[in-house]
Amino acid sequence: MSIAKPDPVAIAQNLIRCPSVTPHEAGALDLLQSLLEAAGFTCHRLPFSQAGTADVDNLFARIGDGAPHLCFAGHADVVPPGDETKWTHPPFGAEISDGQLYGRGASDMKGAIAAFVAAALGYLADNKGTPKGSLSLLITGDEEGPAINGTVKAVHWLDQQGQTPDHCLVGEPSNLEQLGEAIKIGRRGSMNAGLTVSGKQGHVAYPDLAKNPVPGLLNVLTRLNALELDQGTSYFMPSNLEITGLEVDNAAQNVIPAAATARFNVRFNERHSSESLKTKLRTLVAQALEGSGLDHQLSFGVSGESFMTEPGDLVQVMIDAVHEVTGWTPELATNGGTSDARFIKDYCPVIEFGLTTTTIHQSDERVALADLEALTLIYRDFIARYFDSFG
Repeated sequence: MSIAKPDPVAIAQNLIRCPSVTPHEAGALDLLQSLLEAAGFTCHRLPFSQAGTADVDNLFARIGDGAPHLCFAGHADVVPPGDETKWTHPPFGAEISDGQLYGRGASDMKGAIAAFVAAALGYLADNKGTPKGSLSLLITGDEEGPAINGTVKAVHWLDQQGQTPDHCLVGEPSNLEQLGEAIKIGRRGSMNAGLTVSGKQGHVAYPDLAKNPVPGLLNVLTRLNALELDQGTSYFMPSNLEITGLEVDNAAQNVIPAAATARFNVRFNERHSSESLKTKLRTLVAQALEGSGLDHQLSFGVSGESFMTEPGDLVQVMIDAVHEVTGWTPELATNGGTSDARFIKDYCPVIEFGLTTTTIHQSDERVALADLEALTLIYRDFIARYFDSFG
């Protein structure tokens, strides 16, 4: 089979012109499926739904049926463009100016998808259309949204179908300013919490007939704010708890309120699990309110657990590919927010490497054409080194 080596810039432009704001694919997956099927990939569309959530379409494309199986994972959905008058170039126009490609998703992460597609097809063209194993792409559609009907269900489908990858590369932006600075080998966990302290409403002139929940809540928050969870680890920064909201539903100045509520978030490293943190926080809250006569309700929502892929052959292959193209020896990092790697890590080792975070989610999101070309070379080198190392 003769496979053309496509232009990553042209692919990125075509993807950006699909206004695939979460959860709509808007033709982005159709475009990718057409390119990949023409190169010999077998494609599966994976629509998932759940009551109370939007339907999401996803794409899995694979060529080869042997081991090792390398998967590239990414998301074609993007955040809304916001006020389009703040853009100097249309958010879905994919215009090029002064060596920069502008558009929503240019860096996060349609640019990386385009680079990997171009790299994969280039690799196949050089190897007569056949990888030394299996090469696949998992492109999902709700990473920027609730992340319910995308990667978490798609990787479960792969497992059920016997198509679980041996290793996975996620193309999320991993570099702060310079392509080649960092490879993400893990992520901190994230847990939200809501605390409501309840007392008894009453007149401020008769505090003995009421029970004010506000001092009780403030006592809890003082302890939470002073809490030191750890001092960090070899690859993770210290875990941190941040108070994110404080509400007292009381418009009257002469009324003691019946309840007061706070919200906080914990970002935690591998020294903790969400369950161990829940136990710690329940104990802290109970101790802070002991003897106050106040009731409380504490609720939790876990976005993801902490995880890390231990440095080894997979990480070294990416380090070597980055150094070959950029001359940089990348840092092994775990900073930043959550990503869909938190779902993939339950099935196979996963690392992340993509473009820079400089303009993601901003007006005038953009990527330097030189970075897009360099990322394609890095991915191309990574694919070849991967199959040489694991094949």
